Amino acid sequence: MTNSPITKVPSTKAAATSETARPRRDPARREAILHAAAEVFAHAGYAATSVDDIAASAGITKLIVYRHFEAKEMLYRAVLEQVFDRQVELFLDHVSRGLQAGGTTRALLGVAREWPDGFRLLWRHAAREPQFSDYALHLRDVAVSAARDVVTPVVRVELAEWAAQALFDHLVDAVLDWLDYGDATHDDQFVALETGALQATVAAWAASSAE
Repeated sequence: MTNSPITKVPSTKAAATSETARPRRDPARREAILHAAAEVFAHAGYAATSVDDIAASAGITKLIVYRHFEAKEMLYRAVLEQVFDRQVELFLDHVSRGLQAGGTTRALLGVAREWPDGFRLLWRHAAREPQFSDYALHLRDVAVSAARDVVTPVVRVELAEWAAQALFDHLVDAVLDWLDYGDATHDDQFVALETGALQATVAAWAASSAE
């Protein structure tokens, strides 16, 4: 932001004219575009997807897409951000329940159910896209930090980073596989099974480190 000694305040009439001329962005339409983009990107990849493809999937014109997102790259990144931010929101909502109550598993499954293609895009595909690999790896590192908090107190220091990465991979892969092969009517059973697996894994590592 540049510092200017004089700030020109537009007149009420000019401001009203500017607001009228500016296309209004409908939050519901924006979310619909993100869902459509997530689906197309997840199935075709970034390079093979055009804005026309996304517009067609959303049932709108390309012009409307551009009213919300200036470029295809911005749209891809926005999908990743939307899914990750929602994952953080659900995680914080469940964190008080902790690993014992399956809060972490339920949080990831919750966002996966809301954004199935976006979840696949974030955790399965984005790291393989040259334009987004660094960003995807950054988001992964932020997410893995929660696993570090779990394993660092119970495993030897030389194993801590491996254990954190492995624990995170176990959970994310389990959710991805459940999206592909599981039945949504049995989500509670999945949460119980995966939570038990995580608990058993951490307990086994702790026992081994204590020897």
